[in-house]
Amino acid sequence: FELYSSKYPAKLSLFFFFFFFFLSSRHIASFLSMFKLLLIGVIIVGKDPFALFGMQAPGLWVWSQENKIYACMMVFFFSNMIENQCMSTGAFEITLNDVPVWSKLEAGHLPSMQQLVQILENEMKMNVHMDTLPHHRS
Repeated sequence: FELYSSKYPAKLSLFFFFFFFFLSSRHIASFLSMFKLLLIGVIIVGKDPFALFGMQAPGLWVWSQENKIYACMMVFFFSNMIENQCMSTGAFEITLNDVPVWSKLEAGHLPSMQQLVQILENEMKMNVHMDTLPHHRS
């Protein structure tokens, strides 16, 4: 990004938009976030929740009690991965001088490096050309 900012001094901004595309996905992600915190808390406290239901603790629970740090990290990263999948649409927008020049949602893919350079060069040429045109006053 710094390379392009120095080559193209205009105001270049990249926007990543992660829109909520389904209301149910947002609720699933929110529930998962709360469940993640609850599960990490139970792992840290070490209270066996299966004993409350008269069940024998599964091997995964025993492992989590023997390796609390790894278990908490695993729960945290795995649930974050699922939350991000629920919340992400994968939209990617590029603007130059507040004018949209690329949209992944419209194009269906990310621009290649060559496409990005070509887009920026064309837009810069167009902006320079527009700046050199005489302004007519009415």
